[in-house]
Amino acid sequence: MSDSHETDTVRAVAVLGAGGTMGRGIARNAAVAELPVHAWNRTPAKLGDLAEENGIETFATAREAVVDADLVVTMLSDAEATLAAMSGPDGGAAGSEGAIWVQMGTIGVAGSERCAALARDRGLLYIDAPVLGTKVPAEEGTLIVLASGPEGSRERLEPFFDAVGRRTIWLGEAGQGSRLKVVVNSWICAVTEGTAEMFRLARALGLEPHLVLDAIEDGPLEAPYMRMKGEMMLKGDYTPSFRLALGAKDAALAVAAGAEAGAEIPMIEAIATQMAAVAAAYPDEDLAALFRGTADA
Repeated sequence: MSDSHETDTVRAVAVLGAGGTMGRGIARNAAVAELPVHAWNRTPAKLGDLAEENGIETFATAREAVVDADLVVTMLSDAEATLAAMSGPDGGAAGSEGAIWVQMGTIGVAGSERCAALARDRGLLYIDAPVLGTKVPAEEGTLIVLASGPEGSRERLEPFFDAVGRRTIWLGEAGQGSRLKVVVNSWICAVTEGTAEMFRLARALGLEPHLVLDAIEDGPLEAPYMRMKGEMMLKGDYTPSFRLALGAKDAALAVAAGAEAGAEIPMIEAIATQMAAVAAAYPDEDLAALFRGTADA
């Protein structure tokens, strides 16, 4: 059991999901910052060579990983995976009473509320801190952390957040981070699907799609994210930095949050439907694979 609420030194950071695209970079950067890391993954083989790196120790169960860890970080694909990692006799919550639970995955508004309830039941301080950024920012430690939770925890978490991100935005009570993440991701989905449809329309009208990017270059319509995904589409390069299956999941989270809050978001609803259809055919390709549409599925 940890008494992290009352001490200033972080003895260890448990990273649950350390073998994933995002978790691996988070674990490595925490270790580089000289924060001892306890790593666990649902599929142990995905931990790879992390055990051979300085400052990282791997564990067979989440419960073993959180022992003596003051911060328990979850970076998993969805709310169900996160709750499964923290629940049960071998789950993280079973061995981390008194620690700070830093939830960093994209799990939606309702998912964050479920995690907060579990944290209260198990005596954990809950920090909702999803991130903006994909594989490369995670590897480089340049994520944007959307942190929310008790103000008194900020100073204690600063060394960890500084290790994994280039900026931390504090948003108030726990859960606000996931709200902002859902909103930002709805924009990401809209931009990417909009770019894909723009190119398909250009091609159907007998235009080379690259002419669109040429037309808006260096002008007020330029958007770096659109250009990045657009260039991937034009090259046919769908190497995943953000898997389409996860993007479709995030679009669905936005729809669910909007429905619960009474927001009128018909475009996001339509985009979520389209993304789900394309993701069914190309789940492990990058979000840019939306350019393929359903005709080739």
